[in-house]
Amino acid sequence: METRNITLSLPEEVLREAKVLAARRGTSVSALLAGALSELVERESGYAAARERSLAALGGGRDLGTGGEIRWGRDELHER
Repeated sequence: METRNITLSLPEEVLREAKVLAARRGTSVSALLAGALSELVERESGYAAARERSLAALGGGRDLGTGGEIRWGRDELHER
């Protein structure tokens, strides 16, 4: 995958903490941010795909074995 450079503005304190975190993990701030962004994109696209599958399943409905016909009336259902 081709990579591109970007410019990112962060508050000084956030950048300082990000450098410390990256050093603890033995990586760079760039790699740390790239991993976090990749995870975010993957999670969002996974959610969108799951949502689409769910909506498609709801749109199809369930087969109740009636062939789409209602063969009973209200009175039949509520007989005592």
